[in-house]
Amino acid sequence: MDDLMQAARDAIDASYAPYSEYRVGAAIETADGSVYTGCNIENANYSNSIHAEELAIGSAVRDGHDEFVRLAVSSDKRDGVTPCGMCRQTLSEFCDESLPIVTDGEDGTEYTLGELLPATISPAHLGK
Repeated sequence: MDDLMQAARDAIDASYAPYSEYRVGAAIETADGSVYTGCNIENANYSNSIHAEELAIGSAVRDGHDEFVRLAVSSDKRDGVTPCGMCRQTLSEFCDESLPIVTDGEDGTEYTLGELLPATISPAHLGK
């Protein structure tokens, strides 16, 4: 296991998931080698919950990063969870379709963002 996946696993410890009891951690590596982590933080109103991937990329963007080289995602079940559709769209705002996304299942499957979210809505659709 590499350091990025270990960081994602470590982030699970801070997860707050009293409703689903499904704890998730994510770690994203920036172009300069910095690593930002996130965990899921649930809310009784599920739509207000924060996803691990969003927290990780949001923290990195807050600190001025806008180039990313890979993402690792893990859950306490080690079931190969991938980012949800909302997180994939958030990632696509800052990452191109070649971003590697490593999952934490039996075989450590790696996807690209483009494989998980083909034909994404992009800034180009808005004339940007």
